[in-house]
Amino acid sequence: MAELCTKPADAPLDCLIVGGGPAGLTAALYLARFERRFMVVDAGDSRASWIPISHNVPVFADGLSGKELLERQREHLARYGFHVAPGIVRDLRKAKGGFVATVEMTGSEDAIEVRTRRVLLATGADDIEPSFPDLPDAVRRGLVRYCPICDGYEARGRRIAVIGHGERGLGEAIFVARTYSRDVTLMTLGQVMDLDATGAERVAQHGIKIVREPVVDLTIEGSRLTLLRTACGTEHRFEVLYSALGLRIRSKLAVALGAQHDGTNALIVDEHNRTTVPGLYAAGGVVRGLDQIVVAMGHGAVAATDIHNRCELPTEEEVDGGAANSDRA
Repeated sequence: MAELCTKPADAPLDCLIVGGGPAGLTAALYLARFERRFMVVDAGDSRASWIPISHNVPVFADGLSGKELLERQREHLARYGFHVAPGIVRDLRKAKGGFVATVEMTGSEDAIEVRTRRVLLATGADDIEPSFPDLPDAVRRGLVRYCPICDGYEARGRRIAVIGHGERGLGEAIFVARTYSRDVTLMTLGQVMDLDATGAERVAQHGIKIVREPVVDLTIEGSRLTLLRTACGTEHRFEVLYSALGLRIRSKLAVALGAQHDGTNALIVDEHNRTTVPGLYAAGGVVRGLDQIVVAMGHGAVAATDIHNRCELPTEEEVDGGAANSDRA
């Protein structure tokens, strides 16, 4: 963290950013250019780093990987003298004038306490991995993709499997079928998939095949998972597989403070990316909404700008601070 302000070194930070993915790093860039005192703590497991290549990040017409994107963002931030601190925020609690975070820095056995006036959570989410035999972390390893919005265009016209069940699995299978391919199979991996009349009609309309049996064996060719064998002995070959099993939202720090969230624990925010906990912001995959890199970056920019605009105001926990935050619109 670089010191760009004239405040005493022991003064609370203007903002603590938790998470160094596209959302957190965009917010950091904005705050650096606003000459604010802040710190970015990152556990080093951004879901964006799993993306092999994305072609829908504007300007990068030839595509770029998630790792390259994060490297470029960090290099950009470093031009202003700021660097990401590797570590984990174990605890976040309200305090007079803001928050206190307990941070375990990577490589150190001792935790530190960070005082900050406001906090931006950009902690993201984890994909729920398919339960394939003898194949852990299929999504993390890139054998199964997780974002047809990001790279479905490159898979158009191919034989595609969607792994999922329930409304989420069916919805993604329909999205892929109506957008990219007429050869789509929904594999439930043995999970119950009861369709009502409307669901059956949607499946028929888009020509989606459903395989309900669990997978007992599979074949990996190069860097692709190409063959799945089900319990009844049938072989299914695909060119592309997408997982639609859902996400585990990393929102526990906010939920513990009482932040409003939906049924998946995705945080509810307003148009300034403020959560319902005064002084606590959220951006990116931890927020309810479209899970996309450019959306996460937009969240980070919006939140950082609002944080900057409030830096000279009392915090929400200080005298008259409630009035300062009453204009949530």
